[in-house]
Amino acid sequence: MEADLTFNSRRSPVVSLHGCVASSQPLASNIGLDILKRGGNAADAAVAVAAALAVTEPCSTGLGGDAFCLFYNGKTGDITGINGSGRSPKAQTLDFLEGLGYTAEIPPPPFDALNVTVPGAAACWCDTVQMFGSQKLSLLEVLSGARWGFPVAEVTVHHWANWLDAQRDAGKRVDENLLIDGHAPKFGQVYKNPALAQTLKNLGEGGKSAFYKGRTAQAIVDVINQHGGVMTLDDLSSHDSEVVTPISTDYKGVRLWEPPPNSQGLAALLLLNILESFPLKALGHNSPDYIHILVEAVRLTGTDSLRYLGDPAHVAVPLGTLLDKNYCQKRAQHISMDRAMEDVEPGLTGGSDTVYFCIIDTHGNACSFVNSNYMGFGTGLVPKDCGFSLQNRGAFFTLHRNHFNCVAGGKRPYHTIMSALLTDSPTSSQKPRLLAALGVMGALMQPQGHVQVLLNMLEFGMNPQQALDAPRVYIPSFNICIHPASQWLVNLEEGVSPEVAEELRRRGHTVRWPITGHKRSQFGRGQIITNNPPSKVLWAGSDPRGDGCAQGY
Repeated sequence: MEADLTFNSRRSPVVSLHGCVASSQPLASNIGLDILKRGGNAADAAVAVAAALAVTEPCSTGLGGDAFCLFYNGKTGDITGINGSGRSPKAQTLDFLEGLGYTAEIPPPPFDALNVTVPGAAACWCDTVQMFGSQKLSLLEVLSGARWGFPVAEVTVHHWANWLDAQRDAGKRVDENLLIDGHAPKFGQVYKNPALAQTLKNLGEGGKSAFYKGRTAQAIVDVINQHGGVMTLDDLSSHDSEVVTPISTDYKGVRLWEPPPNSQGLAALLLLNILESFPLKALGHNSPDYIHILVEAVRLTGTDSLRYLGDPAHVAVPLGTLLDKNYCQKRAQHISMDRAMEDVEPGLTGGSDTVYFCIIDTHGNACSFVNSNYMGFGTGLVPKDCGFSLQNRGAFFTLHRNHFNCVAGGKRPYHTIMSALLTDSPTSSQKPRLLAALGVMGALMQPQGHVQVLLNMLEFGMNPQQALDAPRVYIPSFNICIHPASQWLVNLEEGVSPEVAEELRRRGHTVRWPITGHKRSQFGRGQIITNNPPSKVLWAGSDPRGDGCAQGY
């Protein structure tokens, strides 16, 4: 029952001196901390946590999905990103899909094999260790902690069962690798996945080629083709991560860094730039005025990002114009304090389950990492003897011809996952100083979550745990670029007062309140570690909406 998941406990932020890990599973956090204690750095620990989460939370993440990484080098102050998202099969063109009878209004069903894009996580893990790791631990050593059985956590059990039910409701057969004796795991029941353990061992020993070529690649292609997909061995063998330069914006003396498109990190920066025009602290946390402005800014941001964001290798994303402060100030002028906007149009002319985690090590390095199957187990297709399910990230493509995010062969979709870093705002001659690694997972909630927890700290003085505990707001915006304004909903978590909900309705918003129990998952699950250079104390929080925790030493 939804009411069984209550939020009445209090948790202090974790404080530590030498290193800290925050993730959505305590066992994964512990594995990451072990890597730090063995001499590994933040990048090594991040990949160890990613692998552990693939074992402990397969209903959110795994080797069949994608990943993004931002790494802060404690010695140089350089920030580098890895885009670990995969492309659609080269044969999967719009003409091909239309030939099968699919249209913009009737795309392939969410769990269809046609929605499998090349899994990018494995390459991202390998490249993170190779590019940023300490070089004191081999990839096999980094992955070794994730290869054993474990008791399944409480919130994970709920989502695991729900996503299996969704697969069955869609007429899909559930693979035995995702079950225990034919059933979803129960809370505390030990789940073992020897096939995944072997796949991780192969990856540790053979690197990227062990995944994108040979037995694993053939198994991926076989299961996709058996179910009507068109991925080939060449689609897999030609995949590689992309090293990217993060995008960023200043906000009152700090700078937020996000992955560039095709990630939706752009949406968080747009949202922050619009909100900069308003005296948020004076309005009060989660007051009617504060939430009203946030909602309207999300509507403006969502309209722009869903209209203009796509794979920059296929479309020219107007980053410079969108991130220009003057542009965002003009967008902010559309917001009226007393009434919700009637229509929201793009400003230029012409779901979902994920894991986010972060690590800061004793050398001042930080790794902000996000990994996802997209919708739970993704397609639910499990390659033979591999132990992981394949993502359905391609379901986020549109079949609207000439749209920035229109499906095409060898194209990356608009990608919801995003990881963030916060620094000071340095002068041109200085390197940025790390302030925090942060993220909130959860499809289109992610930019909204990034900004809400960030403002909780910057404007309202909350520590990382308080910032994650505070009630959140979520405005779903799927396909808003083609839906009327009346489709916008304002979901308010329990803890926001009924008076606020009523006042927002009076201003013309469609409000759902209160959102309670397991339905709180729509507000995302976040992790934050802040860095306080004078004292060298790390402060960390982990979201109460998940099973996780922060650990330090």
